[in-house]
Amino acid sequence: MKLHELKAAEGSRNKRQRVGRGVGSGTGKTSGKGHKGQKARSGGNNRPGFEGGQLPLFQRLPKRGFTNVNRKEFAIVNLGTLNRFEEGTEITPELLLEEGVINKPKSGVKVLGNGHVDKKLVVKAHKFSASAKETIEAAGGQTEVV
Repeated sequence: MKLHELKAAEGSRNKRQRVGRGVGSGTGKTSGKGHKGQKARSGGNNRPGFEGGQLPLFQRLPKRGFTNVNRKEFAIVNLGTLNRFEEGTEITPELLLEEGVINKPKSGVKVLGNGHVDKKLVVKAHKFSASAKETIEAAGGQTEVV
């Protein structure tokens, strides 16, 4: 097989449908848009959720709760992912970012107790869950709130 002999698979490439090009094309005259009405006109369509002027469903439903504008979101690290580091390593948010464990520091790093730690590690983070702190210290490591 040579480069000039390559052909696309049968049926994988379709010719685009040219609308409004005569009766014989199958999409002539009204170009598949039917007769008159909003959707037959250029630019004629509604936004999603529009119900013809009737009050839309999302506006009719009761609203509940509120959004706390001061909410802090933490980048989460599980204990299992800390095993990749050497024994005695000082793990900081900067190191976690550098190693690709977290994508963004957000409001800080929180260590959760999912998984096991077998090595002595010095972990510096903004928050620790109780079980994470317990597990790290049981393995002989240290936790430090930044």
